[in-house]
Amino acid sequence: MLLGLIVAGSVFARSASAAPGASDWARTDFADVRLVSAVSGTEGQGSIPLGLQFRLAEGWKVYWRAPGDAGYPPEIDWAGSDNLAGTSWRWPVPERFSLFGLETYGYHGEVVIPIRATLSQPGAPVRFRAEMNALACSDICVPLTASLALDLDGTAAGPTAYSQLIDRFRARVPKNLSGLGLEIGTITAVGTPEPHSLAVEILSRGPLGTPDVFPEARPGFAFGKPAVEFAPDRLSAVLTLPASLPEGSRLTGEEITLTLVDGDRFLERKVTVAEAGDAPATERWTALAAMLGIAFLGGLILNLMPCVLPVLSLKLVGAVTYGGADKGTIRVGFLASAAGIVVSFLLLAGGAIALKEAGLAVGWGIQFQQPLFLALMVAVIVLFAGNLLGLFEIGLPQRLADLGLSVPDGSGGRDGRSSLAGHFLTGAFATLLATPCSAPFLGTAIGFALSRGNIEITVIFAVMGLGLAAPYLLVAVLPDLARALPRPGAWMIWLRRILGLALAATALWLFTVFAATAALLDTMLLGALALLLVAALTWRARQDRYGRRYAAPLALVILLAVAGVGVQATARDVTGATDSADEAAWQPFDRREIARLVAGNKTVLVDVTADWCLTCKVNKSLVLETGPISGLILAGGVVAMRADWTAPDPKIADYLASFGRYGIPFNAVYGPGAPGGIALPELLSLEAVQSAIRKAGG
Repeated sequence: MLLGLIVAGSVFARSASAAPGASDWARTDFADVRLVSAVSGTEGQGSIPLGLQFRLAEGWKVYWRAPGDAGYPPEIDWAGSDNLAGTSWRWPVPERFSLFGLETYGYHGEVVIPIRATLSQPGAPVRFRAEMNALACSDICVPLTASLALDLDGTAAGPTAYSQLIDRFRARVPKNLSGLGLEIGTITAVGTPEPHSLAVEILSRGPLGTPDVFPEARPGFAFGKPAVEFAPDRLSAVLTLPASLPEGSRLTGEEITLTLVDGDRFLERKVTVAEAGDAPATERWTALAAMLGIAFLGGLILNLMPCVLPVLSLKLVGAVTYGGADKGTIRVGFLASAAGIVVSFLLLAGGAIALKEAGLAVGWGIQFQQPLFLALMVAVIVLFAGNLLGLFEIGLPQRLADLGLSVPDGSGGRDGRSSLAGHFLTGAFATLLATPCSAPFLGTAIGFALSRGNIEITVIFAVMGLGLAAPYLLVAVLPDLARALPRPGAWMIWLRRILGLALAATALWLFTVFAATAALLDTMLLGALALLLVAALTWRARQDRYGRRYAAPLALVILLAVAGVGVQATARDVTGATDSADEAAWQPFDRREIARLVAGNKTVLVDVTADWCLTCKVNKSLVLETGPISGLILAGGVVAMRADWTAPDPKIADYLASFGRYGIPFNAVYGPGAPGGIALPELLSLEAVQSAIRKAGG
């Protein structure tokens, strides 16, 4: 054992002169140690944030609170202190040291162990007298003792030169928090005939790096180095640790504390070890059932979000054509629209699964990052708008029309009602335009789905589709809702024109999104082609049979040219300009800079946005760019960072995944009181942002 290598007798540290807010350094050849304070006085303070600072020579370490197979942690005898009621230690996440088959946990280099000292008389001067005892190890282990003294008077409690140092290590203290993108799943005892290993399942919203786990149990229990088995997508893993138990003990039913670490993500949780194959399966199904309810609510609320408003024209025109119709016709039509929505969500689920299996970034609405998709959507919506405005009427060849495969134009065709295929495509089109929008509950459901397996993705996306289709399903169940509408008549001509203008405005919005991601030449080409497409089809509608023969092929050529413009724009790397003068107050997103700013006691507000995200623009105009928030930013009270996800960016996608989010808008607030960040709801309110800023600021 390493303890057998301990040098006889203690090494007493030599002292060096103290700086304000710190004790003298206690120095040895292999380790220096001192006591530091984050505040310079005790005025108005009931407790004092201290830190036990070690500087260790190369190759030396000190131990964590649970040292593992050997060693013991630092400890302090506070006898001789004045005005000290008690202390509590906060241990930063440790490192694993493996040597000669022994597993120990501790720290190397520099470490500060935060200590909260409670005063007997708040605000009164305090004298700290600390007799410190620790074990420092390299090839040999040497007990280290030091006498540390630190006095604070009753003056103002201003920050010292050590406040940021203490905060930096306090941010490394694991807590039982959610929202980190890292979770502990099932904890089971495995091995035959008697379980002698601990299997820890971990779940992640982003790919796992090098996860490790540090278990703490009753005296006599010891755990070896874990064997890690990753899932193919590295979003989950099972860590299996060999265990040694006291005679007559069992792992099953034992309460242990787990500290889980994966890079800069870490958490601490008390758990009870279960038998393999026990209740966790039931818990999973319970969690899935709850998430299905959240997915349905998210899809239902999506009907009210601003991104979906442009397609209300299609819904409304489709509904008014049923005025006075029989119940059977109404039911079938609305069920077809609902089917179009659900099938579209299943296709989105299939695309998400394919991207995950290929190891690519997955997100909600990411098709709006592709210029090819935007160019085609502009052309398609221009066609729909032209139809509603009466400029032309699009029909398919007679054989396809006989099968019911007409284009959904809301005009009702020759018999005043669209075909089943038309209703189906209307539902699908509504889904396609809804995807740049995120709604309350929707982000939670999508994050849960994309962090699980293919079955969960499919089921949750299907239920979200049912939520979005719920209004259609309601009319299918209660067809009298549609029958109560006035019968089609001359008034519909004016309604179609108004709604056609609404779709034209939608096309213009998508055109501006395309312009933000494409070069000026590509933008001008797309605009010219869209106008030429309308002109060709209008000419076709106004001409005789000879003119119609050539206008249709011309329209097809124009659509192919639109696709070519989209492909060309996709191949370019163009950065859009900022959208307002207020952008000057916002810094570009830098994940590393956030940690540096928080270590400097700064509060950071992060806004992930895109030109195609209408909800993001609503959040900006109603909350982020209002006086209270802008005033904080301009005054320097809050550092604002903006991540532009208009075009694909793997770094932003990974950042969202770390919070379990795969769509935008997304906002988070960081600060000394919340170094891991506080995720805000999709729909911002001034109160929610201000509350998070206060909490993060400590």
